[in-house]
Amino acid sequence: CLGADLKERAKMDDAEVGLFVRRLRNLMDEIAALPVPTIAAIDGYALGGGLELALACDLRVAASSAKMGLIETTRGLLPGAGGTQRLPRCVGIGLAKELIFTGRQIDGQQAFSMGLVNHSVPQNSEGDAAYQRALALAKEILPQAPFAVKMGKLAINRGMEVDIASGMAIEGMCYAQNIPTRDRQEGMAAFREKRPPRFIGK
Repeated sequence: CLGADLKERAKMDDAEVGLFVRRLRNLMDEIAALPVPTIAAIDGYALGGGLELALACDLRVAASSAKMGLIETTRGLLPGAGGTQRLPRCVGIGLAKELIFTGRQIDGQQAFSMGLVNHSVPQNSEGDAAYQRALALAKEILPQAPFAVKMGKLAINRGMEVDIASGMAIEGMCYAQNIPTRDRQEGMAAFREKRPPRFIGK
C-alpha cells in the first residue's frame, strides 16, 4: 500500500482534504480498537498511509525486502492518520522523529532491528513470505482463550495511554472481567487434568 492517491488529493480543496484525512484517521482508530488481534503482513511497499495502516495493527510481519516509511514530508505533508502518534510508541521518539523528518524508506530487516515489526523473514519465490509468517503467528494465537486475549489487548492499549498506576488499575479491571468466564474455568480444569483446553470464548 503506497498510501493516498496524491493525484486524487490534488483535485480536492482544503476542506475536502481535511475531511478525507479525518475519515482516514477514524478508520485507523477503528482498526486499532478491534477487539481481536490484528496482524499486518508487509510483503512489498507500506508507505505513508500504508505504514499507518500497519501501525494501527497489533503485530507486524515484514519480508526482509519490504519497503516502508512515513514519506509524507517528501511531499510537503505530515502523517495524518496516526503515524505521528503510533510510530513513536512503537520505535521510540528519536527514531520516529528521524524517520518522519527525513521521509526515509527502510527495509524489513531495518524495521525489525528498530522494533517496528515483530518479525522479518526472507522473501520467498511466491512473494508472500510475510503473509505466511503472519498466518503462522495467527495460528499460535488462535487456540488461546478469546476473551482473555481480548482483555489482554484492552489492558495493554488503555494502559499505554496513562501512568503505570492507572495502568495497573486498568489491568485489574480487565482481569476482574475475565475471572467469571467459562474459559478461565476450562483453562484451570485442563491444567489439572493435563489435557489441552477447549475454549469457547465465554
